[in-house]
Amino acid sequence: MTQGILPFKYEAATEKTGMTSLGGLPLYMDLAHVMGLRKSIREHIGVRRESQGWTDNQIVTSLLLLNLAGGESVEDLKVLESDAGFCRILHRVETHGLRRKERRELERRWRKEKRRTVPSSSAVFRYLAAFHNPEQEKLRQLGKAFIPESNKYLDSFSKVNRDFLSFVQSNSLCATATLDMDATLVETSKESAVYCYKGFKSYQPLNTWWAEQGLVVHTEFRDGNVPAGYKQLRVFQEALNCLPSGVEKVMLRSDTAGYQHNLLKYCASGENKRFGEIEFAIGCDVTKEFKKAVSEISESDWQPLHKAYDGVKIKTGTEWAEVCFVPNAIGHSKSGPEYRYIAKRTVIRQQDLPGIESQQELPFPIMKMQSIKYKIFGIVTNMDWEGERLINWHHERCGKSEEAHSIMKKDLAGGRVPSNDFGENAAWWWIMILALNLNAAMKSLVLGKSWVTKRMKAIRFSLINLPARVLERSRSLLIRIMKGHPMHDYLLEFRRKILMLIPAPG
Repeated sequence: MTQGILPFKYEAATEKTGMTSLGGLPLYMDLAHVMGLRKSIREHIGVRRESQGWTDNQIVTSLLLLNLAGGESVEDLKVLESDAGFCRILHRVETHGLRRKERRELERRWRKEKRRTVPSSSAVFRYLAAFHNPEQEKLRQLGKAFIPESNKYLDSFSKVNRDFLSFVQSNSLCATATLDMDATLVETSKESAVYCYKGFKSYQPLNTWWAEQGLVVHTEFRDGNVPAGYKQLRVFQEALNCLPSGVEKVMLRSDTAGYQHNLLKYCASGENKRFGEIEFAIGCDVTKEFKKAVSEISESDWQPLHKAYDGVKIKTGTEWAEVCFVPNAIGHSKSGPEYRYIAKRTVIRQQDLPGIESQQELPFPIMKMQSIKYKIFGIVTNMDWEGERLINWHHERCGKSEEAHSIMKKDLAGGRVPSNDFGENAAWWWIMILALNLNAAMKSLVLGKSWVTKRMKAIRFSLINLPARVLERSRSLLIRIMKGHPMHDYLLEFRRKILMLIPAPG
C-alpha cells in the first residue's frame, strides 16, 4: 500500500532490538514473586505436575499477565509473544531462584527445543479443558437452576487465592472483614449459555468482596439462570473459610438476593464457631405484608436521610423509619432470632400521564402515602446502629463491590469467556480474579494511596505500558527506561517497597 500521501511511514524492523511496550509489567512479576505465587500454583493446582510441556505456573502466570496487560481473549497471547523484550524478562523471571537441578528438569519437559515464551492459544485451551467436569453436565435439567460441582483442579484456585489473602493480611493487618455479596451478569453468545432474568444469554458469578482490603475473597461461577440468592448460605460459609488469620470480626452486606432466612439465622444465632454472631444489613423483600407495616408508620416517625460531603451533612431527598414487622417465615417461632427492619422512601417526582396509570410498571416497589407516590426499599439487620448511619453504611456496598464488577468485565478479561464448556469458563474467571487481587495488592501495598482509586486504564497508561529496552549485560538483565521519564524514580521506589514486604513463607 502506498503511504506517500501521508506524513509518515510504517516499516517492520529487521533487527531484534529488545524493545518492549510493557516496561512496567515486570513490577507485577516482582510482587507475584514475593507473594510466592509460583510456589502456591505448584502446590495447589497440579494439572501439569507430571506432564511434559508447559507447567501450571507458566500458563496461569501468562494468563494473569495477559489480564493486566489488557488482553481479553486467549488469542491475545500472540501479542505478548510478539513482544521480544517482555518475553526475555518473563523467561528470566521463570528461572530466577531455581537450582541447577530444577532448571534442567524444566528443560527436560520439552522433547524438542522450546521456541515460545508464552503458551499458544491451542495449548491454553487444552489446559483449560482440565477444569471442566463433563460428568456434571449430564445432571442438568432444562429450566432448573444447577451449579455443577467443581473438580479438584477448579477448587484449587480458591486455595491459591487464599494464599493471596494471607499475604496481603500479613502486610496490612485488618481485624474486621466487611463482606459484600453480590452477583454480576456476564453477557455472552456462547451456544451452551442460558438466559438470565434480563432476557439475554449470560453467566452469573456470585462474588464475595472484602471491603476493607479491596479484595475478592471468594467467587462461584454460575449459569445465567441461577438466582443470586440460590444456596447463598453455602457460598457465604465457604467465603468465611477463606478469610486469613487475624480477622476477628465479620460483617455482611447484601442486596435483596441475600434475604434468605437460613442465612439471616446463621449470622444472628452465632452458628459460625470462629466468628460467632455476624452483624449484617441486607435488603429485604418489599412484600404486601411489609407494605402494610410501612403504611402504619406515623408521618412524624419518618426522618430525613443525610449524607456527609466534606464534613457537611446534606439532605438526600430520602426518608427512613423503623418498621414493626415480623415476616410470616419466622413468625411461628418464639425462640428464633429477632431482626430489626428499616424502611426508606423517596418521592417519585415524575407525574403520571393521563390514561396510562394502570399500565405503568416500574422496576422498583412503589406505595401511595398521603396522596404522594414513593419508591419503597427495606433493610433487615441485627445491628443496633442509628438508622441513618446503618443505611449509609449499607449504601457503601453499591460503590466498591459493584465497581469491582465493572473492572472484572471491562478492565480485565472477565467479560469475554473463551469456551462453550462451563469448567473452562470458570477457570478463566478465576484467573481473572487472581489478576484483580494482584492489582489490588499492588495499589494498596506498593503504589500508595494516590493510586488506589485509579482504574486499569490509568494504571496501564502511566505504569504498565512503558516503552523500554531490555538488555543483557554481565549476566544481568536491564530494563532501560527513556532518560528523563517521570516514572523512572517511581519504579525504583516501588521496587524498594516490594523488597520490604513480608515474603510468603517458604
